[in-house]
Amino acid sequence: MGGQGLLWMMTMKFSVRTDLSEMLAEGTKESHNRAENCQFVKDFLRGRIKRELFKRGTAALYFVYSAMEEEIEKNKDHPHIAPIYFPTELHRCEALARDLEYFYGEDWENQISLSAGTKPYVDRIHEVGEKDPVLLVAHSYTRYMGDLSGGQILKKVAQRALKLPSTGEGLNFYQFEGIHSHKGFKQLYRSRMNELELDPETKGEDCG
Repeated sequence: MGGQGLLWMMTMKFSVRTDLSEMLAEGTKESHNRAENCQFVKDFLRGRIKRELFKRGTAALYFVYSAMEEEIEKNKDHPHIAPIYFPTELHRCEALARDLEYFYGEDWENQISLSAGTKPYVDRIHEVGEKDPVLLVAHSYTRYMGDLSGGQILKKVAQRALKLPSTGEGLNFYQFEGIHSHKGFKQLYRSRMNELELDPETKGEDCG
C-alpha cells in the first residue's frame, strides 16, 4: 500500500473515533487488561481476600477519592467539569469514611495513613486539579464508571468472601444510593462527557 493510502486509513481511523469515552476506553485498554490479569485481582475475583488487605485497600481509596473530589469541588464551575459534576450521585468520600469506621472503629482517622504506593497518584491528582483541571475529566470518568460497572461485581465477591453484613456495612463505597439506574446514569454521564468541547490535543492528554 502506498503512503497516501496508509495516511488515508489512519485519518479515517481517528476521525471515526471522536467520542472521548471511546478514546478513553481505547487509551486505557492495555492498563485495564494488565490490572484484570494481575494476581491480586484474580485472587479477589475468586474470593481469596484477606480482611486486612481489604481494609488497607479501602484506606487507599479514601485518600484517592478525597484528593479527586477535593479538586473536582474546587473546579466545579470550570466549563469542562461543570457538565459532569454530580456530587450527590457520585462522590465517594463519605461512603468510604463509613466503611473505614466499620473496619477500624471511631478513631479510624488515626489508624490509617497515605501509603508510599498511593502517594504519587494522589499527588498527581492534586497537580492536575491545580494546573490543568480538564484532565480531571479522565480521572473521574475512569474511576466512577468503573465503580458503577465492575465495582458491583467486586462488591458481591467481597461481601461473600469476608462475610460482611447483608445490610451493606463495610461496602458503602460500592453503593450509589443517589442513582436509581446504573445503566441510565452511565449513559447520561458519557453523553455529557462526549459533548465537552475539547481540542484533539487535550483529548490525547486525557486518554494518554
